[in-house]
Amino acid sequence: MQNTNFTIAVYPGDGIGIEIMATAEAVLKAAQSKVGGFSLSLDTYSAGAAHYQKYKEDIAAADFNAGGDADAILLGAMGLPSVRYPDGTEIAPHLRMRTAYELYAGLRPVKTFANAPGPLGSPRAADIDMIIVRESTEGLFASLNGGSRVTETEASETMTLTRSVCERLFDQSFRLAQARKAKGGKGEVTCVDKSNVFPAFAFFRRIFDERAEAFPNIARRYSYVDAMALDMVRKPWDFDVLVMENMFGDIISDLGAGIVGSMGLAPCAELGDRHGLFQPAHGSAPDIAGQGVANPTAMILSAAMMLDWLGRQHDVPQCVEAASLIEAAVSQGFADGAIRPHEFGGNTGTVEIGEAVVARMG
Repeated sequence: MQNTNFTIAVYPGDGIGIEIMATAEAVLKAAQSKVGGFSLSLDTYSAGAAHYQKYKEDIAAADFNAGGDADAILLGAMGLPSVRYPDGTEIAPHLRMRTAYELYAGLRPVKTFANAPGPLGSPRAADIDMIIVRESTEGLFASLNGGSRVTETEASETMTLTRSVCERLFDQSFRLAQARKAKGGKGEVTCVDKSNVFPAFAFFRRIFDERAEAFPNIARRYSYVDAMALDMVRKPWDFDVLVMENMFGDIISDLGAGIVGSMGLAPCAELGDRHGLFQPAHGSAPDIAGQGVANPTAMILSAAMMLDWLGRQHDVPQCVEAASLIEAAVSQGFADGAIRPHEFGGNTGTVEIGEAVVARMG
């Protein structure tokens, strides 16, 4: 029997995560009511730096496991700069979720919105529409699973790339390019690496070429990561789907948010074969938390990505329709000037942005 009743494990987290999550939940409920044909049960759990301060653990084991039992995970923002583990790193239980639930593909859309002023002067900046696919369980971040070596005189980290994860990552990237091409996209995947220096990245590129053979209708391109950093500023409108190692993706995706104007416009989906985690790419911004000025756009768009994924995973077209409805309402809100976040010099607050999106769902 087809599943149309979805359980969502919700982790608001820290700082602005709490308020942007509340706004996203209101938008989700409005989209569910408008489209119908599916239902969402939003179950909230405590996790993050504030939880760590209170309980000396970043998340309870049962609450962590709830994410794996749910149909999807929706996360706000985790961590506070002033609260750290004994090793000096910030509180980040969601990083363990990536490994536990094999969320190997981090999808980070980079898209221009009307009236959202970006730093690029070219009129072609209006055409920026790409997705960065970041490998999210290996690469340099594999050191988090025991690859770090730190003494008083030396520190080293270990980068790991495995064939099984790379193959799934590239297949995901090519399928994504196919879906975008069907909607009028370029139909290209660019492999971003450093294969001119490191044998591990030559291995990465070789697997990319192998998997590309199964997708003859999708063009393959290549870029070294340092050249990509240049081209992301020089001609970002040229790109469609970019796929890269974990650390490279962490950096380049933030650059992508910068060229379209704000981390507040940067949604993210962390996908595996069975599980999906959805969150804005930005942090908890404790300096503006509780003031009602945080931009919830990335959180709202992450929620829309969750609906789209649920719909495709479970063959529920109403979820896909609801996702498109939210995305279109966000775009319209920027275009008609109803959404003018504070970081762009506007005065539209967190709650008001959500209300503007709901009002434009028709």
